[in-house]
Amino acid sequence: MEENNKKSKKEQELSEADIERLQLLQRAHERKGKQLTISDDDGVLKEIDELRQLVSKQLDSPEEKYSIYYKGIRKLLMDHLPKGEDYKQMRDIIYDEKNIFLNLGKRKSDNNGVRGSDGRMTFQPVMNEILDIIIGWVGGSQNPFDLYKQFYLLNEKHEYPHEEYDESTRGVANAMLKLVD
Repeated sequence: MEENNKKSKKEQELSEADIERLQLLQRAHERKGKQLTISDDDGVLKEIDELRQLVSKQLDSPEEKYSIYYKGIRKLLMDHLPKGEDYKQMRDIIYDEKNIFLNLGKRKSDNNGVRGSDGRMTFQPVMNEILDIIIGWVGGSQNPFDLYKQFYLLNEKHEYPHEEYDESTRGVANAMLKLVD
């Protein structure tokens, strides 16, 4: 009986607002993956089932990623960049800027020639952003220096570093940037 008196004393000491807060905290911990929110319209408390919303959205489709990378990005670059051994260094510089962006800022020069990341597995919106640039370039100038500058500026915009090269390659990369202007 004394325990009941203690409980009722504690309950009496809590204000209505305290009791409401405790109930809200209890409800918040009842179900995992659901979130309590207050409706903007009428101020009513309602639950959002975050897990169901997340599962119902298809975040990344492997088939779409494959198509974007191999049939889009890679194919367009291979078809429209100059071919041959004379242009290999220029192509490699362009590919490095593209890969830095696709790998969210990871460079080969950070890990002794190993990027430690794979651009083919990046997020679809990132792939789509670079694909849009390539499509615009193919439909426009098709000047490789222009494409390099667009990739370079894209990495600058996202504050990604640029690849570190030896003196001769750095000179070619700088010349490519200057030739666009």
